[in-house]
Amino acid sequence: MKHEKQFFSLSFVAILITIALGASHNGSNFSGPATQFNPLYNSAEAALRSREGSRTQKKALGPVTEGRASFYSDQFHGRKTANGETFNMDKLTAAHPFLPFGTRVRVTNLRNGKDVIVRINDRGPFVKGRIIDLSTSAAKEIGLIKSGTTRVKLEALSSGQSAFIAG
Repeated sequence: MKHEKQFFSLSFVAILITIALGASHNGSNFSGPATQFNPLYNSAEAALRSREGSRTQKKALGPVTEGRASFYSDQFHGRKTANGETFNMDKLTAAHPFLPFGTRVRVTNLRNGKDVIVRINDRGPFVKGRIIDLSTSAAKEIGLIKSGTTRVKLEALSSGQSAFIAG
């Protein structure tokens, strides 16, 4: 009877190890998030598309995502952002719902092809259907001021590591 209990527990442990090894070969990782976590990854196809080249020297860390962009109104100038810095409408910054603060993102206006690189320093936008809120300066760079909103493509270029990066 004593040996049967040991045999059962050893079998159970062997099964767990087999499952863990099988899952790790399928891409699962039990040790926590990957060191280069990028929330824009949404499929293997998107990851491949992002590596097919870029027209500038900076390569995207992850795949491309598309959606609607808007920009902050002037009334927010001088107020605190979610990461604690003071919002300056003349800097190339943006608000994103979940990208880490300090992440640099290339935003391309899909209507005219103009792009700008911004640093995430705030949370938002809080309007359904929008994926990024740009500073006034960034919005001017891509021709967004007249229309107010436009379809854009986002590419994460660098991972944000700290809550405040001057820039």
